[in-house]
Amino acid sequence: MFSVSRFAAVAALIAVPLLTNGCAKDPSKDAPAAKVSDPAPEEPKAPEAAKAAEPGKTGEPTPAPAAAAPPAAAPAAAAAGVALTGTIQAVGSKVTGAHTLNFKDWKGSAALRDGKPEGGTLEFTVNVASLEEVTKERNEYTGKLEEHLKSPEFFDVAKFPAATFKSSEIKAGGDPVAAGSTHSIKGSLTLRGVTKEVSFPATVAVTGKDLSGKAEFSINRKDFGIVYPGKPDDLIRDGVVLKLDLKATLP
Repeated sequence: MFSVSRFAAVAALIAVPLLTNGCAKDPSKDAPAAKVSDPAPEEPKAPEAAKAAEPGKTGEPTPAPAAAAPPAAAPAAAAAGVALTGTIQAVGSKVTGAHTLNFKDWKGSAALRDGKPEGGTLEFTVNVASLEEVTKERNEYTGKLEEHLKSPEFFDVAKFPAATFKSSEIKAGGDPVAAGSTHSIKGSLTLRGVTKEVSFPATVAVTGKDLSGKAEFSINRKDFGIVYPGKPDDLIRDGVVLKLDLKATLP
């Protein structure tokens, strides 16, 4: 006779692989996590200096003006920015699968300093409503997903149409360290109206007049106010991978 206990054991053996196969891989675990912090507070402005007494009112002689100090040598300025081409993408996932989004409409620029990436600049602005799922074949669910991502539960593009990044530092060496990275880029990332300071590794190369840069790193969506949990049986993961593949032609 087939006992109840034996039936339960067989059912458990069948259920384990089904559950394992139903849980999709988390792409954010394979990408280095960006260092994310609140932007530094602005320094308070110094109070206005007291106005000097007008000559002749105090009876004291007016002091001679101090000799002006020679101006300090200014650091070499970065070259004028050149327009960027390439792709900006994001990969989000839930328990059952992942979705890659391509942002079709964006503008950006990059500049070198003394012909090198170190000390240069990077900035771009993304029209978030231009997101489009990367898929082999579009269907009715593709459009529904895209519209849901544009809604207040996610990017809320009606209220926050643009995402921006502006670098404050580009230096040699990956920080955090990532395989193949040559530089680290630090700057202000604004997404869904929330600005955070992020630092991520990148691979930057200058070959003749060709400038290229690639970066792949993860951020926590909740740091930027995207907190929609998803379905109870298909939760959305917190980690989102940002993928930059940028190019420019130098003058």
